[in-house]
Amino acid sequence: MRAAYRAVLRGNRLEWRDEKPKDLSPDRAVEVSVTVLDTSDSPARGAAMAAALERLAAAGGPRSFGDAADWERGTREERILPGREP
Repeated sequence: MRAAYRAVLRGNRLEWRDEKPKDLSPDRAVEVSVTVLDTSDSPARGAAMAAALERLAAAGGPRSFGDAADWERGTREERILPGREP
């Protein structure tokens, strides 16, 4: 069974943040998978994303979707309801 627990890795030790695993004795080896959530470059990435969105907006936005109003009219078009004759 897989379970997820929040922890912080300091050196070679995990410090549990919220609920820690039940029935976890110090003598028992448990295989874990660790994903390092590096937030140190978040402001730089956010600025880069904002700049990319500004360039996209300045270029007129994505054109591959066609006219949004036409799409909406087609989506709202009357359809035959299931189980009813036309």
